[in-house]
Amino acid sequence: MAESSRREALFAEILGAEGPAPRRAANLYERDPARAEDLFQEICLALWRGLPSFRGEATLRTFAFRIAHNRGMSHAARGARRRQGGASAEIGLAAEVPDPAPTPEAALGLSERAARLRQAMAALPLGLRQVMTLTLEGLAPAEIGAVLGITENNVAVRANRARERLRAALGAAGGGR
Repeated sequence: MAESSRREALFAEILGAEGPAPRRAANLYERDPARAEDLFQEICLALWRGLPSFRGEATLRTFAFRIAHNRGMSHAARGARRRQGGASAEIGLAAEVPDPAPTPEAALGLSERAARLRQAMAALPLGLRQVMTLTLEGLAPAEIGAVLGITENNVAVRANRARERLRAALGAAGGGR
């Protein structure tokens, strides 16, 4: 029974310490609110099931984001297969944007600049959006690399490209410094 209480404690730590991070991860891969909620539930279930295999080789935070990333990628692949028969199939995952539905921050009244930043983030290709989202979550480049399965150098390249695109988008929209 000690294993069960360890699992419950780790699960509570993930959802408590990370707060809304797993939900934001779901919104990264799914823009439809109902499907994002389903994906969030899938992520939580995958976290619960994966906790017995947590050996502490990475931080609990990195472990949780890796599971969320894997679930999100599986979900996105299923969605792409579902859309393939359509007349105007999207150009792939890079064309998808996260859910623009109001968040708690929006309920408190996001500033116009924050709204432009959110739109610019949504327009980034998935690979760049992943790196920026995880950066904003406070993960270090090495942790982001571990989550996404890429090198730390690749993380730095993607982060620089994302920042350049965000600067250009915000500058073009009148949101520059």
